Amino acid sequence: MSDTFDTGLLNEPQHPLSGRHWVNHSALLPPFAPGSDWLLLGMGCFWGAERVYWQLPGVVTTAVGYSGGARPHPSYEQVCTGVSGHAEVVLVVYDPSQLSLRELFSPFWERHDPTQGMRQGNDIGTQYRSLIGCRSAEQLAAAQQLAAEMQSQLTALGRGAITTEIGMAAPFYYAEEYHQQYLAKNPNGYCGLRGTGISC
Repeated sequence: MSDTFDTGLLNEPQHPLSGRHWVNHSALLPPFAPGSDWLLLGMGCFWGAERVYWQLPGVVTTAVGYSGGARPHPSYEQVCTGVSGHAEVVLVVYDPSQLSLRELFSPFWERHDPTQGMRQGNDIGTQYRSLIGCRSAEQLAAAQQLAAEMQSQLTALGRGAITTEIGMAAPFYYAEEYHQQYLAKNPNGYCGLRGTGISC
């Protein structure tokens, strides 16, 4: 299910990108490897979230960007105002023959707190909301199933309700080059990810 820029979901960047992943040297831009699939994940600041996924076996490539807002091709500065309505997300391209949907979604639920609404830790704003953008009914069903399982565990511990937006993917716009694989280029850079301590 490799994509091109013609689908309207993955949009060609309007700023220069290297085209290659800083860590594994895979393609950042479509078309991706035959047989691969993708989805969008928002876990707060996209720097740390992307690192979680480029380290996951079975992931072909990752890139960071913006999704879920009204303005096409937003800049980082526009997203940071909160006015554009976009969330910071990671485009995760993976090989379904090597990675089950449960294996794909487990780090999402375990590595951030999906109950915090329009924030993630010290990062506050609509751009830091928890989000899953699917491209298939199968992904959507798996995301909803794991959300229900996670909510049961949270409720048993007296924790709050999951606020993650789960739905079909909105258009994705690549973030600027300096954001791509940021924590590989800046090993001591900021990472605000904090999980709930619950495994799924």
